[in-house]
Amino acid sequence: MTVGSYLDTFFGKPVHNYSYGDRVSRHDVVYRLCQEYEAEETQVQLLDEFLGQVTPATLQALVVGSWSEAYETGPQKLLDRLVERHQELPEFKALFVGDMTSEDCEISWIHQGDYEDLLQKFRTLEVLRLRGSENLELPAFEHHGLRELAIECGGLPTALVRNLQRSILPALRHLELWLGDDNYGFDGKLDDYAQLLEKIRPERLRYLGLRNAQISDELAIHIARQPWLSSLHTLDLSMGTIGDKGARALIDSPYIAGLKVLDLQHHYISDELVAALRKLPLQLRIDKAQEEDDGDRYVEVAE
Repeated sequence: MTVGSYLDTFFGKPVHNYSYGDRVSRHDVVYRLCQEYEAEETQVQLLDEFLGQVTPATLQALVVGSWSEAYETGPQKLLDRLVERHQELPEFKALFVGDMTSEDCEISWIHQGDYEDLLQKFRTLEVLRLRGSENLELPAFEHHGLRELAIECGGLPTALVRNLQRSILPALRHLELWLGDDNYGFDGKLDDYAQLLEKIRPERLRYLGLRNAQISDELAIHIARQPWLSSLHTLDLSMGTIGDKGARALIDSPYIAGLKVLDLQHHYISDELVAALRKLPLQLRIDKAQEEDDGDRYVEVAE
């Protein structure tokens, strides 16, 4: 998944756009709420109109796409309205906020909101995917239903990582974090993520994605030494800056044989080690190597 296109499917169903004034015509899709730039309707009006055309008691999933002036304002009013109406949504299980492309708003410009109340009220929530980290508030929380959490951004603040370290998420099976670039908000170190992995019990994860990272080599070297690597289904280090050091650590890992899928797309690995990676007993997702720019490597998504 990149920010160059909109989501095709979510929570097992096709995604279908809904704009203010539209009519709901299908019930086998997940709707994406969309606003034009400087839209006349408010986020609350858009949400209320949509909920007035569906059966809230059976609504399971929702995607929030572009909202008016996303580079200046966040989706807080929409989130607050969802919280206000949470008793009408007893089956609500999946939410993606920020499904927009760079043409709508650059990922580093997307203003987000505060998800504390939403996570407290929606105990049935299983999937939460967020795009953008500007003004994102995700305090340490306890949630016994959440099995998939993803934060897509051009720069992940360490404060959010430390909040996740203190969170209690016994059902979590899919963790996906886009670390990003230090010019756009990333201020972490390997130790922050080593502590996160230690505290979230990674042996119960099926998918671990530490994507779009400037420290991909360091992450790969650390993960290659962990016995729980063998229990993962998918390790996703794509979109980052992994090179020969990280690749060699994975190749030599005594725990790599248990892994089913290794995603290293967008990488800086030599042809020799790519050939060695292809010999591993797993499904390798890899593409043509990126070229360094005067010794510098770049993540795929930053601004």
